[in-house]
Amino acid sequence: MSLIIDCHGHYTTAPPSLEAWRNKQIAAIGNPSQMPKAGELKISDDELRETIEKNQLRLMKERGADMTLFSPRASFMAHHIGGFEVSSAWAAVCNELCYRVSQLFPDNFAPVAMLPQSPGVPVETCIAELERCVNEYGNVGINLNPDPSGGHWTSPPLTDRYWYPIYEKMAEYDIPAMIHVSTSCNHCFHTTGAHYLNADTTAFMQLLQGDLFKDFPTLRFIIPHGGGAVPYHWGRFRGLAMVLKKPELEQHLLNNIFFDTCVYHQPGIDLLLDVMPNKNILFASEMIGAVRDIDPRTGFYFDDTKRYIEAANISAGDKHQIYEGNARRVFPRLDALLKSKGM
Repeated sequence: MSLIIDCHGHYTTAPPSLEAWRNKQIAAIGNPSQMPKAGELKISDDELRETIEKNQLRLMKERGADMTLFSPRASFMAHHIGGFEVSSAWAAVCNELCYRVSQLFPDNFAPVAMLPQSPGVPVETCIAELERCVNEYGNVGINLNPDPSGGHWTSPPLTDRYWYPIYEKMAEYDIPAMIHVSTSCNHCFHTTGAHYLNADTTAFMQLLQGDLFKDFPTLRFIIPHGGGAVPYHWGRFRGLAMVLKKPELEQHLLNNIFFDTCVYHQPGIDLLLDVMPNKNILFASEMIGAVRDIDPRTGFYFDDTKRYIEAANISAGDKHQIYEGNARRVFPRLDALLKSKGM
């Protein structure tokens, strides 16, 4: 029987004191004397347990999931707010909380780090936090925001050498990155309905246009939310690859790019499974995230994605790969962690 590994979870239910600390930090931008210290944020283990047991862990048990890869709330990353010092302090606080959750519930959560990205700032500034999270917290992966400007896309494409310091560390530590934007401050792009899905599609096209994986053959990216428009327009992307004189996409990209199952209806999951090789699909729900309601057509929560996989016309072996095998392969540090627990 497969472990059910959810590769896409965020701490969306953190205690209110976290947001209060963040609001105080934002209010103090430009007034360093009022800037809160990390030590001023007091959240007890009991508070963390309560937020997890009543929310993520309860739903995991109800829906039959075993392990969630857990990162800070994506919309809270808000890399466009303040400068590097603000982002650095905020990332450190949020990453510590996810680590503490993984220590309180070691059989159910493994930490994934956000980076202290900031528009116009060299990504080398993120290395210290990345190293700390891997070496001290045992993080199994990172989230990488291709647009820290919050919907204005001022950063170079993901294939640009600007990003190479992060990629070098990913290769050194053998960790993947989930490509994940944060809040949109551009009113043309709704955060979860447009900006997220646009970014998934944009990141894929950037990678298609370049040859990044010739320089980093072991690099691995997860493009979330089912890959945005990618599976639906696979023929378009194959045709564009031909125009750009690139190899077939299976050879050009699919040894390094993976997609999750955060798609909230059966036909969408069926399309993903039909178009993409099963070796490139990782189970995920992003539950208690962008879509939290019950679908009146089914009577079940939109983000109960395990139901869609169970109903799909694929073999038991394919389901095992999607639920467990692919995640252990894409996240080697997770595989090592699970083996250490006899899982």
